[in-house]
Amino acid sequence: MSAQQRLTESNLAAYLRGVGFIPHNLAVAIEPVGEGNINWVRRVRSVSDGRSWVVKQARPALERFPEYRVSTERAVFEARYLEVAAPFDPDGICIELLFFDARQRVLVLEDLGDATLLSQILARGAGSAAEVSAVGRALGRFLGAVHSGTRGADLAPRFENHEMRRLHGDHIFRLPYRPNDFPLSPAVADRARAIQGDAALIATINAAHRRYLKPEGSLIHGDVQPDNILLGPSGPRLLDAEIAHVGDPAFDVGILVGHWLLPAAARGAASSAAGVIGETWSAYRAAYAPDPFPSFRDVARYAGIELLRRTIGAARVPAVTSDESALAVIDVGVRWVCDPADAPGKG
Repeated sequence: MSAQQRLTESNLAAYLRGVGFIPHNLAVAIEPVGEGNINWVRRVRSVSDGRSWVVKQARPALERFPEYRVSTERAVFEARYLEVAAPFDPDGICIELLFFDARQRVLVLEDLGDATLLSQILARGAGSAAEVSAVGRALGRFLGAVHSGTRGADLAPRFENHEMRRLHGDHIFRLPYRPNDFPLSPAVADRARAIQGDAALIATINAAHRRYLKPEGSLIHGDVQPDNILLGPSGPRLLDAEIAHVGDPAFDVGILVGHWLLPAAARGAASSAAGVIGETWSAYRAAYAPDPFPSFRDVARYAGIELLRRTIGAARVPAVTSDESALAVIDVGVRWVCDPADAPGKG
């Protein structure tokens, strides 16, 4: 790859004109959009008619965490994921890719405007049970179709996304269970140290990590969590496939299930998530054909690990701010890792 042109708000419009994406005479306004944890992201809006697009550029240093340097090829894998998943996505769950510059690692995507992140809805408790279950069914159908349709398709050579896969996996399966300086309260830090000293629990998590790292199974998104899901008038839209790789399909579903479970567990009412988890799993199984389906035990174990890393890891969530909620989530997470249910509603 030749030297990358670093896009800025000053040169972005000229770049888009130069590659022919917008006319030379189109005046545009440029503004930040989203948190931009991994990539540089901006919204470009036509001054004359209000049309808008989202531009992402993958750079060697992650935007929010510049101490981490990861191959910019992650943009290529995201574009490939959108391409490969498209035939299995009649409901339009994936964000639409409008333009891709492989050399400059730039994606131009449709702009969903005022759509709301699922994480914000869950944090506010704003969605009704029926609305949340509808989102679960839509995402379950999509994941089931993609996982089933790409199983055994020999896609691993096209998705050798080793650096992002390894970095993501470290934050889920390794770093929370080793000495670290994560800013935890004394009570939560004590619980974290107890978990780190639980040899049987750590062995189970390490085994899940090894399974996650195997380049076999189906094409997976790798980060199906509420910060990557927008809800608009047409339903959920899935973003940010830069961790896409061939791997264990239970991982995608487990991460999603973990986030259905987490806010309920934080309230001390984990069983109240059984409905949306069951709806998601039923839709997934219906779309994943023929048999065998991934095991719900594997899904549940990944969900439990996600609960732990969102509580004692680097990527903590607002739902676990208080010691009471954090410890409740940890208890549920440990139970789901050590004794995962074989079907929704049994854990």
